[in-house]
Amino acid sequence: MARCGAGTPFLLQLSLLLLLHLGGECGPSWTLGCASVTVGSPIVPLGSAVTASCTVQRELCRGLEQGKVRIRWMLDNKLVAGSQRQGPGGTEVSNLTLPRFNHTQARLWCCVEWNGTKQRVGMAEIRAGYPPAKPLNLSCVLNLSDYGLTCQWEQGTDSHLPTSVVLKCTGKPHPLPEGPRAHCSMFHRSRAQEVTGCTPRGGHSHCTVPRQLLQLYRQMEIWVSATNALGTAESEHLCIDPMDVAKLDPPTLHSIQSIPFQTDCIALAWDLARGTEHMELQCELRYRAPKDPAWALVTGISGRAGIAQRCGFLFGTQYHFQMRCRRNSASALAHWSEWSPCRSYTTHEKAPTGKLDAWWGAEPAGTGGRLEVQLRWKAPQQQEANGRVLGYRVTLSPRRRGRDPPTVCNTTHTQCNFSVPAGTRRVYLSAYNAAGESAPTEVVLLERKGQPLAGLRAVPGGEHSLWVHWEAPLAPVTAYVLEWQRVTVEPGHCSACWQMEHDRAATTALIQDGIEPFQRYNISLYPLYESTVGVPVHTTAYSQQKAPSHAPKLHLKRISKSEAELCWESLPVDMQNGFITSYTIFWANRITDLASATVNTSLSSFVIRGLKPSTLYKVHIMASTAAGSTNGTSLTLVTKVLDDTEIQFLFLTLGLVFVVIMVLLICFQKNERMKEQLWPSVPDPANSSLGKWVPAAVPQEPLQVLVSREPGPAGISTVTVLEGEPGKQQGKEHPALAAAPPALPRPYVRQEGPEEPVQYARVGAAGYRGQRLLPEPGPWFYENLRGRGDGGGGAGDWEFLEEPPATFPLLQGLRIGGAEELHECRAD
Repeated sequence: MARCGAGTPFLLQLSLLLLLHLGGECGPSWTLGCASVTVGSPIVPLGSAVTASCTVQRELCRGLEQGKVRIRWMLDNKLVAGSQRQGPGGTEVSNLTLPRFNHTQARLWCCVEWNGTKQRVGMAEIRAGYPPAKPLNLSCVLNLSDYGLTCQWEQGTDSHLPTSVVLKCTGKPHPLPEGPRAHCSMFHRSRAQEVTGCTPRGGHSHCTVPRQLLQLYRQMEIWVSATNALGTAESEHLCIDPMDVAKLDPPTLHSIQSIPFQTDCIALAWDLARGTEHMELQCELRYRAPKDPAWALVTGISGRAGIAQRCGFLFGTQYHFQMRCRRNSASALAHWSEWSPCRSYTTHEKAPTGKLDAWWGAEPAGTGGRLEVQLRWKAPQQQEANGRVLGYRVTLSPRRRGRDPPTVCNTTHTQCNFSVPAGTRRVYLSAYNAAGESAPTEVVLLERKGQPLAGLRAVPGGEHSLWVHWEAPLAPVTAYVLEWQRVTVEPGHCSACWQMEHDRAATTALIQDGIEPFQRYNISLYPLYESTVGVPVHTTAYSQQKAPSHAPKLHLKRISKSEAELCWESLPVDMQNGFITSYTIFWANRITDLASATVNTSLSSFVIRGLKPSTLYKVHIMASTAAGSTNGTSLTLVTKVLDDTEIQFLFLTLGLVFVVIMVLLICFQKNERMKEQLWPSVPDPANSSLGKWVPAAVPQEPLQVLVSREPGPAGISTVTVLEGEPGKQQGKEHPALAAAPPALPRPYVRQEGPEEPVQYARVGAAGYRGQRLLPEPGPWFYENLRGRGDGGGGAGDWEFLEEPPATFPLLQGLRIGGAEELHECRAD
């Protein structure tokens, strides 16, 4: 309780506010001296009812003298409702009843309200649990090193309450009846009989009773007692002689040897542990070979030190031996000693026994009439080998007294390839060790042409085994031969991957040798008949499958604007990890959702249809087995804008257009004649010599008209004759004159007679530019000129019909342009 002494009301209120701030909704008890809390029981069974009462003395609670007191209850931090009444002497009393108390431990607070808050004024702690559980499986062991009795037991369920555990023991005055477990209930413990024992420490469930509290060679009653606030529980009582539960030290094996006359028997000698020589003991012997799954146990051995004999051991086999002992007592609680240290011994050998399982393959040799034989056999079992096999011998005839048959193979392996004369049908196989050689096994080299089996199949038998099933043939068989080979290794790699089934009625066999998970095996089955070997049947199997290690790599084989053909190569067998059940192709672009298609495993290509032109797609393939699937890497492809035929047609069209354009360009650039034909050069009459001709230059001679012609205007033209160079074609410029300015056309006037008209002619074609002018010969009459035009005296074309006289140069292709106007000139 926080007391204020002679402080002022202000200081009292200040301290109350501080406590209120620190206490929260129901702060720490600030006036515990003014209230008391009582409960019906501080420890109750879990789930039972709890009653409590809180009494508050008003005059002892500073600050509550004048106001009304309200009492509230809190169970830890949870508000619970109670009743309140006024008690004697001005006290306030509140009673609380909790019908079910489900907490293993909780605090019950009594609070009063002051200024709207709850303040703690009293508290009671309540615990709940169960009565202690009965301890179970009590057992004790007497240690002969210090003769302390160590007992242990199992705790029952947790009671949630503090519990004290004690191991108790007391001596019995009378011997108990014999039996596997004596009951102590038939004897009454006297009041004066002392009870002793031990208390476990640290919550353990074992403790040791010291030697001074024990009575050796007398019966004692031992039990465990557990006590808490709600009750006491005891374990079952043991009535035992401490010596009956003594654990002895193990004996020592010091000698093991074979008995020469009984080759499958051995003799063992041992010594007892120190301190047990005077006891009556029982002993056991156990032994096993390294490959044996369990120990062989020999019981009923006398507990005295000596020698014991045991028969039935295999020859040439290593064994491990151990021995243990216990006190010879009728009590079932007697303990065996630990097993002695292991001692090994190898029995002596003798010659191998039994026949060898052999399997062969034969084919004719290339030359010499020989037969190549591949012979395989199984190593004999340990019980038939009778020791360590040193080798195997193959002969062409059985061994007889006094002579050894010819040997074709002598090896330490379980297979041999040799050559025999053609027609050999039997060879003889034997095994030998340090003690001798076995009887030969006859191997008949039968032909493989008999009736085959039907319905062969293989299923997993485990991670490292396969079950093979087949249908029995109609013909009787003598045995079956199973062969298996991993697909990923070379044929003949495993010489031991075969087995022979001697049960003629068998239709199943278990393969266990050399089987690995995720590997494919080829399995073959041969039926053996009396005179032939059946044609084999084959199947494939996995002992365990998983998803493929990789998926095939996609390749683009063909693509168009709406289709894409993909191809892939089959996965190697060592990457498949199982039988491929299907391939799934996935493709998608950036807009559409993912699409897929499942492809049969027999196919190695697929055509995706319905693609959009000029679109990027991502494609990948998924390979699946029965155990899972694996995705491959993505392939990016872009569809074409046009198909191949469309592209070919477009290129063909463009090519034709290009060729035509090129031909036209070449023609226009190189062929002047074609340019002249398509675009002829038309002379400009304004620039003609006739338009600039001055009549004063003409001699003043009267022109007379020919009498033979009709009167009328006569066409006059200026004729300009250009001299062509020998060897130069028309229309080509002379290279020496290409840069020279064109010569002006010279008029030529011919007067034949006083009455003949004067004719002028001029050549104005562009094709004759740059040619030299003809010399001006003496005037003569041009009889080889003829006018071609409209028949009148107007403008027209003129051409030469005949060659000029030899005195003039050759005129080639002279043509008079009709673009100039012809005028008639008459003499005044």
